[in-house]
Amino acid sequence: MPRGLSVLALVTDAFGGYGGIAQYNRDLLQALADSAIVERVVALPRIAKGGADGPPSKVVQSAPRFGRLSYSLNALATARRDGPFDVVFCGHLYHAPLAAALCRIIGARMWLQTHGIDAWERPSPLVRASADRAELVTAVSRCTRRRVLEWTTVRPERVRVLPNTVRSTFSPGLRSEATLAKFGLSGAKILLTVSRVDKVDAYKGHDRVIKAMAKVRRAEPDALYVVVGDGDGRADLQALTERSGLTDAVRFLGRLSDEDVLALYRSADAFIMPSMKEGFGIVFVEAGACGLPVIAGNRDGSVDALADGQFGRLVDPLSQDEIVGALIDILRRRPPAAVEAVQRFSYPQFAKHVDALVRTLAA
Repeated sequence: MPRGLSVLALVTDAFGGYGGIAQYNRDLLQALADSAIVERVVALPRIAKGGADGPPSKVVQSAPRFGRLSYSLNALATARRDGPFDVVFCGHLYHAPLAAALCRIIGARMWLQTHGIDAWERPSPLVRASADRAELVTAVSRCTRRRVLEWTTVRPERVRVLPNTVRSTFSPGLRSEATLAKFGLSGAKILLTVSRVDKVDAYKGHDRVIKAMAKVRRAEPDALYVVVGDGDGRADLQALTERSGLTDAVRFLGRLSDEDVLALYRSADAFIMPSMKEGFGIVFVEAGACGLPVIAGNRDGSVDALADGQFGRLVDPLSQDEIVGALIDILRRRPPAAVEAVQRFSYPQFAKHVDALVRTLAA
């Protein structure tokens, strides 16, 4: 019986990491482990430090290597020492030159993963030439796929959409009065955003929601905008809140535990993130899976995350009138979320898709 595939995965972070890409990588590595055609996976992270959520069987994750040279040398040493490898999975576009070099050296096939704005603009000649060597390119949304096809020479049929998957823990549940009391939110109509709050992520639209709150509060005096997440842009958003005289209408909670985030998803009245450059936006799916009405922008991968509006409302992220109107409408009539539409992003569907993609590389 022929042996299964061996995969060398170059990732920014995975098990032990934080954020959407880390979760995506964990889900992908789990799906590879669940594929009958895959024998083993060796994951090389740049950032992840390990943690309670260790890798599954068939997956070995090495210690992180933060420096570019150290990471590259470790990847080369691992490829030679622990080979043979049939596939090199490249989890970030900027790793493409390293992945392409490894594939040439060890004779492996290259699988490139693309996410959001990092892949939307034409990359440098070296990165582009390296990416063009990929036998398979996956993108988290149709939006990202379209942008990648504008600069790559990879055949369109080799550029496939592999959206994020939502964990089964995100499901409808009872409103948590204890959690609301814990954060001083009792009695409020909560408009929730969960995301990083870094300056480079200003496109997510926190500032536009803050500016909308003056009109929203006039129509719904109990409305409260709650921001979960932290980063170097938080101080600027707090300053905007103070200048706008909205300190009683906006609350910054910082980074919270998974348990508290889940409780807030189940206890809020609406989720909103009018982003303009979202590769996908797993938080939309998490919120929708918990039964929360969702509002997102209509100019990026958010359209895919909302299943073309099947379980949420798409607005022009630059239109204050549309943002205000959507928020007031949801608070007044609380439309039911189409939780069943979220099932397209379930892990079984994701794993089935990953298995099919791996088999194209084995053919």
